[in-house]
Amino acid sequence: MKSLYDKVSYKCSKLVTNNYSTSFSLGISFLSQKIRKPVYAIYGFVRFADEIVDTFHGYDKKDLLDRFKQETYQAIDEKISLNPILNSFQQTVNEFNIERELIDTFLKSMEMDLVGISYDQEGYEEYILGSAEVVGLMCLRVFCEGDSAKYDSLKYGAMRLGSAFQKINFLRDLKQDYKELGRTYFPGVDISEFGEINKKEIEEDIEQDFRDGYEGIKGLPKHARFGVYMAYVYYYSLFKKIQNTPPRQIMSARIRISNRRKYMLFFSSYVKHSLNMI
Repeated sequence: MKSLYDKVSYKCSKLVTNNYSTSFSLGISFLSQKIRKPVYAIYGFVRFADEIVDTFHGYDKKDLLDRFKQETYQAIDEKISLNPILNSFQQTVNEFNIERELIDTFLKSMEMDLVGISYDQEGYEEYILGSAEVVGLMCLRVFCEGDSAKYDSLKYGAMRLGSAFQKINFLRDLKQDYKELGRTYFPGVDISEFGEINKKEIEEDIEQDFRDGYEGIKGLPKHARFGVYMAYVYYYSLFKKIQNTPPRQIMSARIRISNRRKYMLFFSSYVKHSLNMI
């Protein structure tokens, strides 16, 4: 029966998540059991598309992404795929009525990475919308379980939180993006002369995104709130570490949170949640 294949497909998406992101894996584990599988499916889909443009050097990335895009829409329309990652994703899309527009926008941002070297303000905002904000909206569709009014009321916060996460990723990966991939995401910033003024302006922008995103977290359904809060806690901790790191050091090494520190953060957050402090 296809139900067995679907079960295997979701397990594959979970495997992808566990291997690529300790942080998201821990965050998802704090979601209600009933919504973990579709969130794994969304992450697996997003991760594979990102891998095509970021790491498959020596291959025809455009052709691979074009095929991935075609197979994604075919899977959604036919409600099956022999690619287990796409099979679990299509099931999530169809079950939670995730709009095709969100998927289109995400894949467009992946296409931008095939040619994008640097971005002006408009391109920067367009890339963040596609690479992060709409991914947050896909997850929000799952969290709201068909409640359109709830979804509409939480859209802004979800987009801002996704924006904060992505901008932190840009700062964290500044060295790799610039020196290895030749990309500059922040508009008007000469990365070769990246300094404290640039860094401070970017951090102030991220801080505002975090404030707006946190307000959205407080309105999430209970089965999703704690897991999303855990992701917030991790990224905010990473943000504070980056704030305390000189620009020169950011350009020489990737800033990380140790696994030991992650578990400590999640434990303290669990205590706060148990005491109804969020």
